[in-house]
Amino acid sequence: MTRRLAAAASLLLFVAAVALAVDAAVSSFPHGLTVLACVVAAVAAAWWGVVRGGLPLAVALGIALALVAGAVVLVVTEDSPLQNALVIATFLLALGAARVAFAPHLDWPAARPPERAVLFYNPKSGGGKAERFHVADEARARGIEPIELQPGEDLVKLVDEAIAGGADALAMAGGDGSQAIVAAKAAEHGLPYACIPSGTRNHFALDLGVDREDVVGALDAFVDGRERTVDLAEVNGRVFVNNVSLGVYAEAVQRGGYRAAKLRTLARTAPEVLGHHSNGLDLHWTGPDGREQNSGAVLLVSNDPYRLGRALGSGTRPSLERGTLGIAVFGSGNGGVARHRGVGQWATESFEVGSGSPVAAGIDGEAVRLDPPLRFRTLPAALHVRIAPQHPGASPSALMPASPWGAMAALARIAVGRPSLR
Repeated sequence: MTRRLAAAASLLLFVAAVALAVDAAVSSFPHGLTVLACVVAAVAAAWWGVVRGGLPLAVALGIALALVAGAVVLVVTEDSPLQNALVIATFLLALGAARVAFAPHLDWPAARPPERAVLFYNPKSGGGKAERFHVADEARARGIEPIELQPGEDLVKLVDEAIAGGADALAMAGGDGSQAIVAAKAAEHGLPYACIPSGTRNHFALDLGVDREDVVGALDAFVDGRERTVDLAEVNGRVFVNNVSLGVYAEAVQRGGYRAAKLRTLARTAPEVLGHHSNGLDLHWTGPDGREQNSGAVLLVSNDPYRLGRALGSGTRPSLERGTLGIAVFGSGNGGVARHRGVGQWATESFEVGSGSPVAAGIDGEAVRLDPPLRFRTLPAALHVRIAPQHPGASPSALMPASPWGAMAALARIAVGRPSLR
């Protein structure tokens, strides 16, 4: 009911805001148009930041506040400041109501708590989040056995030993590369898995619907958690949870100084890889139309498709249950690829990339070199994930359409009691 009311309120407020803005633009020409443009841009920036979270949220809110401040200056210097102020307030209220309407919170089926859950944690990951939030102590308080990953230890070996010792559920507190290792083992043995967001970006947690700001609360997944089944993917037998990047980014992460100076390293790598005096990227694949293609600047293969180049929900995966790989080509390339703002995208169950030499790749953000050909395939419904009941349980874009017009239509459906998971 709260979601329906929020959707209805958002629609009414948007209509009211547009009507007020048009009236203000006409009666206060040309300043009214400037105020309207500032407000619309602020709303777009704030929405983008809300979807992404973390540092993008802080940057986007800063931009939005600057735009609103500019609008306020125009408002107070106008003859009708109250009318312009009402336009701004109405737009912001409409945005807030829409956020409530689209916020996912899915009630997946309840699952029986495991008898011997084991948590692996990297104390240094994410700037030391596991230590800062006392993850080991919080796990013990919930009957979960914590195992610390020491420098130089083999995580795969630790997980195998825990399973051999009777572990009936696995969790990982660390970056997405470590999440993939533990998730792969959980899938292999049919064990439930929990993602504890103590890495730096926690992209997998975001698209699973784990609250990235609630590290400790994520442990409740093995207390009274809900269970959903999601896909995994693999390249040459190695499982990944997010994506494999080939091209400029993959070449950059191989460099020793990447972690300390990411933008500088990318700036130096691009001309070396793509410049006139370079040999280019020796990558080739078959496009959706059956024709062989050569590399663009970046080739991204993901575990289920990302929403890219869209106003709403960009950079997230609306679903992890489609049983497909997402293929995205940034830069050159054609061959029947649907393109949106310079990004070619399609979905497939398997994909192969050829090369004449070992290929630099970033697998869930970790630098590796793979022997060609690179064979990708989806692993549908491979992983049983437990999620704390207080967490969303779905990606931020799960209920969010890709376009503003689609968002208005979706708000109308929600308002009349017909929401749909996208």
